[in-house]
Amino acid sequence: MTEIEGTPRRSGPSLRDVARRAQVSVATASRALTSDYPVAEATRAKVLQAVEELHYVVPARPAKRSTATSLIAMVVSDVVSPLRSHVAAGVAEAAGDYGRLSSVYITGGELQREEAVFAWLEEQDDVEAVILVGGVEVTEEYEHRMAAHARALHARGSQLVLCGRPPLAAGVPALVVEYDNRGGAYAATSHLLSMGHRRILTLTGPERSTTTIGRVEGYLRAHEDFGVVVDPSLRIACSADRSGGFQGCQQALDQGLEFTAIFAHNDVMASGALAALREKGLGVPDDVSLVGYDNIPVAQELWPPLTTVYMPHEEMGKAAVRLAMERPAPGSGRERQLLGTHIVIRTSVRPLLSTERQADY
Repeated sequence: MTEIEGTPRRSGPSLRDVARRAQVSVATASRALTSDYPVAEATRAKVLQAVEELHYVVPARPAKRSTATSLIAMVVSDVVSPLRSHVAAGVAEAAGDYGRLSSVYITGGELQREEAVFAWLEEQDDVEAVILVGGVEVTEEYEHRMAAHARALHARGSQLVLCGRPPLAAGVPALVVEYDNRGGAYAATSHLLSMGHRRILTLTGPERSTTTIGRVEGYLRAHEDFGVVVDPSLRIACSADRSGGFQGCQQALDQGLEFTAIFAHNDVMASGALAALREKGLGVPDDVSLVGYDNIPVAQELWPPLTTVYMPHEEMGKAAVRLAMERPAPGSGRERQLLGTHIVIRTSVRPLLSTERQADY
């Protein structure tokens, strides 16, 4: 197992080893060793036999968590991204307001490392909630894996909160805080269309990411509502970073694509596109208008200051903690919260003159 910085290595067998020996899930093994969770006697016997064979030491569990030592854990691919670092700040502030400690576990975007973090957290008695942050490619394997983690945490009295990810299947004990990707992209694209732009290049993140899917839907819907047919060549998937924005814009320019505006799926990508345009001697907004997404601090420091979509980064972290503390009942309609977005207009977009406007292809 990958060693996780900041997490002490356990000596001897773990609960996961017990579950493997008994041929049950970690959640079931945890329930079998906890008197307040019902488990079939045959299953409990298998787990207890595995405990004896492996000489597993069942940790003593306090009758009630002390809020002074309860932990809110945030699992994230990185904190280099301004978005994720602001979410982390929101988690830390809200956790403090509730008298809880908080910690951040960085996976580097590696599945093996993420699984190692979850394996460790699922064996801790002081973890009150685990907040998993960031978009994801939703697959059957992902949904099965997350459902197992949600149940394992729930079995130990903890709560999984998905932050910026869609809900899991009905009945899975996971809460969700999302932001309105679709609505934000719709607002950004509509702004460009209302300024007369008809050929809008969009630089997206990985195509199967839930974040990308939502923003592409908003982009397409805005065109549809304005009666403008989208040229599919104007949609270029890139890595969701500055180099991705640079390379995507460079690709469009090298291919001779005609466009008067760019909608980049985040502000860092927009900064890369700005650099690619300048390298070709093109100015913003004189030659090409540019819109980003996220409203991170760099957006207003670029020249020209970037029109973008505001996202409530810190509020997302705070909302995730509040939801974990409140633990709304299944079916209450409060298990999922959708945070709003809005466009922030600066000076990176200009209206096209009637003589410059293209037909509605």
